[in-house]
Amino acid sequence: MFRGIAVNKDDQGYSANLVQMNEDQLPEGDVTVQVEWSTVNYKDALAITGRSPVIRTFPMVPGIDLAGIVTESDNLRWKQGDRVLLNGYGIGDSRWGGLAEKARVKGEWLISTPERFSTRQTMAIGTAGYTAMLSIMALEKHGLKPEDGDILVTGASGGVGSLAICVLAKLGFRVIACTGKVSEAEYLKMLGAADIMDRNELSTPGKPLMKERWAGVIDTAGSFTLANACAGTKYRGAIAACGLAQGMDFPSTVAPFIIRGITLYGIESVLAPHQLRLEAWSRLAADLDVSKLDAITSEIGLSEVIPVCSTLLEGKVRGRMVVDVTR
Repeated sequence: MFRGIAVNKDDQGYSANLVQMNEDQLPEGDVTVQVEWSTVNYKDALAITGRSPVIRTFPMVPGIDLAGIVTESDNLRWKQGDRVLLNGYGIGDSRWGGLAEKARVKGEWLISTPERFSTRQTMAIGTAGYTAMLSIMALEKHGLKPEDGDILVTGASGGVGSLAICVLAKLGFRVIACTGKVSEAEYLKMLGAADIMDRNELSTPGKPLMKERWAGVIDTAGSFTLANACAGTKYRGAIAACGLAQGMDFPSTVAPFIIRGITLYGIESVLAPHQLRLEAWSRLAADLDVSKLDAITSEIGLSEVIPVCSTLLEGKVRGRMVVDVTR
């Protein structure tokens, strides 16, 4: 027996509960992991509360991230005792995920925990940090360098934003942190932000083109924020779009693209190729200031996950939330 969060939808309605599970309930897979740490992401909160139709099959164990130790393996890549982590691949919405004490998954989805990180630290990073690094890599492959100008990060006090700021600052970029929590200015400056911008400057309808202010953008918001971020991007700059916290719409014009020649990159992390994942985690191990992880991270037990989801969706959680699934 082991504990896990089970989300159900039936004639009685939608529900999420912490329950006891049997190992024979685990889905098919060739590797079994004793989960040590997981996370609560925005997508997990949507799945647990039912505020968005994230989950495709029921019952479902949510949790798009997990890290732990291999206990059984029929996959030649892995053996008992290996430290592994997993981001995405549909866990938490179409496959049982990480918010349980055990998981059974396909071995090709796993990657080894980088030696520099503990399993807890990999979850402090999680999908948020992995997505942030994919976004930074896209801007770098576009050719952006610190001397080209500022990088705007929207949703700056969230998980993706916080970790993006840390890495960008270490790489030498000057970061403008756009946030709805101006009270978090000192926190954002501690992470490495040079300037703080109130999100109200970008979150309402703006002009098709605005003053050129930044060379690149990492956007977690979508909607008017993304449109205005594009409108303020310098000639031949680039935007990495990786979130939709404000909305899925994109009320923009072609003007920034055909007049300034900017490029908009879509960042998809769930099904990203294995080699790209390895590159992203290798870069995180090299370029993330681990000393700042504690400031970014808060910790809860598995029993606290369900109550905290509404708070997260209301934007009241700063940085990353890791889950000790053993308590």
